[in-house]
Amino acid sequence: MKISVIGLGYVGSVAAAGLASVGHDVLGIDINAEKVAAYQSGNLPIYEPDLADLMEAGRRAGLLRFATSDEVSEPLGDVVIVAAGTPPKESGGADLSQVKACLSWIMERQTGLEAILVKSTVPPGTGAKLHETVLAGSSIEYVANPEFLREGYAVHDWFNPDRIVIGGGEKSQTLLHELYVGMSAPYVFTDITSAEMIKYTANAFLATKISFINEIAVLCDRLGATIDDVCEGISLDPRIGASALKAGVGYGGSCFPKDVRALDEVALTNDHNFELLRSVITVNNRQKYLPFYALRQRFGTISDLTVGVLGLAFKPNTGDIREAPAVSLIQQLIDDGACVRAFDPKATDAARKALPDGVTYTKNAMECAEGCDAMILMTEWEEIVNADWKTVAARMNEARFMFDGRNALNPDSMRKLAFEYHGIGRPSKVPKVNSAAPSLSDQHS
Repeated sequence: MKISVIGLGYVGSVAAAGLASVGHDVLGIDINAEKVAAYQSGNLPIYEPDLADLMEAGRRAGLLRFATSDEVSEPLGDVVIVAAGTPPKESGGADLSQVKACLSWIMERQTGLEAILVKSTVPPGTGAKLHETVLAGSSIEYVANPEFLREGYAVHDWFNPDRIVIGGGEKSQTLLHELYVGMSAPYVFTDITSAEMIKYTANAFLATKISFINEIAVLCDRLGATIDDVCEGISLDPRIGASALKAGVGYGGSCFPKDVRALDEVALTNDHNFELLRSVITVNNRQKYLPFYALRQRFGTISDLTVGVLGLAFKPNTGDIREAPAVSLIQQLIDDGACVRAFDPKATDAARKALPDGVTYTKNAMECAEGCDAMILMTEWEEIVNADWKTVAARMNEARFMFDGRNALNPDSMRKLAFEYHGIGRPSKVPKVNSAAPSLSDQHS
């Protein structure tokens, strides 16, 4: 099949490379000339494991090409995939301007086109309206085909989907089987609005699960219970499972925060007060400041503290800092007068553009620890979790306060290295303000 993919972000780039890898003739299109040039040269503007190799294979096989929207003169093919962004508006709703612009652009060049597959995350009910307006009088089928790719695992998820959701007419069923040739996954065939609702429901439920376990973790801290044991105990119940049951500083990224707020907006505009979802948002907003609260409790003031932040991306294996808890935390630390040092394996360049001047960016965790009163782990990169913590401790000031915002470290091991370790929902004795941590020489490594 000849396929055009419009929008070369995380979703569109993976879709284009994945489809080319199974023999489809794919043209990747974006309005951003700089981004297109980067893909043409093989110098990807985003970091996603295995994506560069997959794209290079497609280019060498002559099955994957890139062009700006202004450069396209050839027919778009049998199918066009829309993967344009839907950023949040001030109201919390999704901004659909990019998707609408894509559809209008397609309709001007529709020769031989059978279907438009919309992977962009749009509010339930959007596709049906667009089908009746932008595609009115056309034989082209509008198909809602939401994606379920996890950043950091997107290439794996593309080739190993747990389901393929198709919202459209009967013609789309045959078309999509041909498009996703070789993929072994259950197909869910439904109407357009239900397909859109599946995407929003999945993200909202996972966000709810994360906020729920974070609430339980805070209660564990109050009562002296251990969240790790609680999670193990409830995850063995098959109705609950282990996924998204890890306490931490909250979710971030381009999907969960935006989609949860957008679903709340959809509810409000349809006369439904989604109180549970609003609580999920409130809990998540609080979680990212837990390290700040702990620092203030421990030291009395944030001013003049030197704080090292380990991890800037919203999750490991990505350079994406959109809605990253670390970004909000660092901004608050700087506002309160802290000196901030930071390290991330992939997100430093993006962070430089988003954070205020004055942050010192380092090459590794050991360098980040130099002269710090406190360290905060915000992203559980393998490189950070497996750092030389004995060296980190030796380079810190005497307090050696360590806040593990992802519960990724072993508390006993850290305390043996003279860290004043604090996790989330993990029992610990909180010292009084300005009390000293144990000396490194008093501990066993």
